[in-house]
Amino acid sequence: MAKEMTQQERRQEAIRSVQEQFDARPPRGAGCGCTVEEVWLPMSDGVRLYTQVWRPDCEGPVPVLVQRSCYPDQIDLYRVYGRELTRRGYGYVVQICRGTGPSEGSWEPNVNERADGRDMLQWLNDQPWAESIGYFGASYLALTGWAVADILPPKVKGMLLTVYGTDRFTSAYEKGLFRHDVLTGWAMANAGRPVTADYLASCRYRPHAEVDAALWGGRLAWYQDWIHATRADDPYWQQGWWKLLRDIPGRMQVPVYIVDAWYDHHFGSAIRTWESLNDKVRAHSWLDIGCWNHMSQPCTDWGGNRHLENGDVGRILTWFDLLLKEKRLPEGRVSAYIMREDAWRQLDRWPVPAAQTARFYLAGGGRLTERPEAEGTRTFRYDPEDPCPTHGAESVLTTIAEAGSLRQPGPDWRPDVISFVSGPLTRPLPICGRIKVRLRAATDGGDTAFTAKVMEVFPDGTAYNIRGGITTIQADLTAGAEYTPGQPADLCVDLWDMAWTVQPGSRLRVDISSSDFPQYAAHSNYPGVWSEQKETRVAQQTVWLGAGSCLELPLRRT
Repeated sequence: MAKEMTQQERRQEAIRSVQEQFDARPPRGAGCGCTVEEVWLPMSDGVRLYTQVWRPDCEGPVPVLVQRSCYPDQIDLYRVYGRELTRRGYGYVVQICRGTGPSEGSWEPNVNERADGRDMLQWLNDQPWAESIGYFGASYLALTGWAVADILPPKVKGMLLTVYGTDRFTSAYEKGLFRHDVLTGWAMANAGRPVTADYLASCRYRPHAEVDAALWGGRLAWYQDWIHATRADDPYWQQGWWKLLRDIPGRMQVPVYIVDAWYDHHFGSAIRTWESLNDKVRAHSWLDIGCWNHMSQPCTDWGGNRHLENGDVGRILTWFDLLLKEKRLPEGRVSAYIMREDAWRQLDRWPVPAAQTARFYLAGGGRLTERPEAEGTRTFRYDPEDPCPTHGAESVLTTIAEAGSLRQPGPDWRPDVISFVSGPLTRPLPICGRIKVRLRAATDGGDTAFTAKVMEVFPDGTAYNIRGGITTIQADLTAGAEYTPGQPADLCVDLWDMAWTVQPGSRLRVDISSSDFPQYAAHSNYPGVWSEQKETRVAQQTVWLGAGSCLELPLRRT
């Protein structure tokens, strides 16, 4: 399980980890020396961006690896990359994004990266010492790569983009509920000014549309856009920059190596990005899905994971040696770490077509059964002022210690959590794909949320989350329909993709609740845009048992 670290500790840990990975793959022979140049590179509008250029002391043109970053406080890490890549015969260029660190201009996340990245790559493309170019980066440094992936100059031969996806809506919302722990925390840390407000107090602030002015020192227009565009079909996501970014993978013409992880908050978006690559590019691209969090930290409480392979350096050298030094076009592949098998498998594709679907039904006595039993109900009260805390999650960043497969409390551990547990399994269940939890449910409020968390209960009784998710009644109603309080509605909690083999002797468990905070905004129990809600109310929640409520598991062929 990841521990909480300060920003400085995280930076030092990243430097140590990257240096150790390079040390494990020493250069052939004595390696090259290098020269380093600092350049304030002018963009097409005259704004100058701070750029470090590392060149190996080799004769003739060399392959060059490139990054663009909005994190100037990580410059010591970039120096490690420069020093070690030049020792291996690569040039290295890192540029600090507009309005951050020493770079000129005004900082506004995302929107300048396409034009600035194009200008920087065109400049490098024109340098006679640059034989070929590869682009790599993680998180926002991957975003800066995706921003230009369809307008690359000729010398760019491939990209390696880690823990990011181009479908921003998927990284921002789930069924109308905002991913606070990703975007509220990121906005506070990257507001362009110091924000000292308490994070959880900021997440709880109502109406949330006023939090920036009330607690953060002034309005953030781009954050206001995020918290008001709650639907995938809203113009904010269907026009302009975010629409362009979502469409870029289908238009790119060079191979890309996408690396993501089961418990990275961008994972859902990254999978959609892989699926949206055009067939020509996907035929020569790679996808790796591993078991770690956004910071590449192992994140399973149950341990026993000896084959995580969660370092980027080996992947960078393997991919770009192939593309830029050997000048060979890769054959496409998908490689996934299978949870509870501690093994990587080469798969024909992702998503893997399900060989069959296993169903387990919510039944009386807190049981999960393989056949539906007589209908009944279970009820609980949900208070938005006392939300169920996030513990074991796939979509967190600010409270990253809660990311991963973590040991869970016992069944029915809070009054607003109802649990259902199967009998011991007699066979392995090789889950591979998108898990769904279907619910027939009702509330006495005008709208509400329902969460589902799926777990494996080991033979010793300890439970560890596999996947969790959330939905709202309004999101699952037919478009334009209004909910009548107290009436049952058929809902579906769609969980992100997973490859996890539940072991014989274990049990399955499903917890149903109505909040998962701060992974998601706590629903007010009123209809409407969540960020405009001023008041909350306690709601009485009802879940029907029997055929209308079940866990669906896609199983791969073994």
